Amino acid sequence: MPASQARSRARDRNNVLNRAEFLSLNQPLKGNQESRSSGRKQSGQAGAAGAQNSNPKERRQSQQLPEEDCMQLNPSFKGIAFNSLLAIDICMSKRLGVCANRASSWGGARSMINLLGITGHGIPWIAGTLICLVKSSTLAGQEVLMNLLLALLLDIMIVAGLQKLAKRKGPYDINPGLLDYLTMDTYAFPAGHASRVAMLSKFFLNHLVLAIPLRILLVLWALCVGFSRVMIGRHHITDVLSGFVFGYLQFRLVELIWMSSNTCQMLISIW
Repeated sequence: MPASQARSRARDRNNVLNRAEFLSLNQPLKGNQESRSSGRKQSGQAGAAGAQNSNPKERRQSQQLPEEDCMQLNPSFKGIAFNSLLAIDICMSKRLGVCANRASSWGGARSMINLLGITGHGIPWIAGTLICLVKSSTLAGQEVLMNLLLALLLDIMIVAGLQKLAKRKGPYDINPGLLDYLTMDTYAFPAGHASRVAMLSKFFLNHLVLAIPLRILLVLWALCVGFSRVMIGRHHITDVLSGFVFGYLQFRLVELIWMSSNTCQMLISIW
């Protein structure tokens, strides 16, 4: 037995892999394992403590960041088209705002453009409708005027509600006037003047007997009032176009809820 043990020890000494520099290849040192495992445990505990100390809002943001990055790097076709149309709308509206201030190219015509815009404001139209209603002596005239008053009030409420929802600013930083505050027309989308003149022109074309030249002038007046709001920098082009669309829809709504002559007489008697 002693001889066999001596021979095995000799073989172990002659084995190259048993040298100190090659021991790490055969089996890792226990000290290194313990140090690595302790380091991993400490880093894991530190990470867990940091995760516990971080707010839930930060964790949600960190989880959402990859998705947001993917959306920015790979935008959808609808998003690209919408942003492109929005940029074109803003650029064209700023170019057409030739009366936005006194220093603009058509700054001298700003007063005239503002006067044209007043012809499509809600307060003068409501006041004029009430005066005509008081002076009217025919049932047919009172019926038309009462429904016109209803249409004007609906226009103010609908446009004010839509503007509060959209809260879109105009292309230029222009403060609304006193009449605009009275009708709650303080935002850009949709254009209140455009919706009102579209509704009024359609109402008059349907319920008044007008000659062809007057019909053409009525339509031209509505278009001029609508786009005058772009010229003074209060609205974008899409605001005016959407105002025309909403004005037509308001006219259709008034036609659906049209008040009869008896209903109008009852309301007039109460008033």
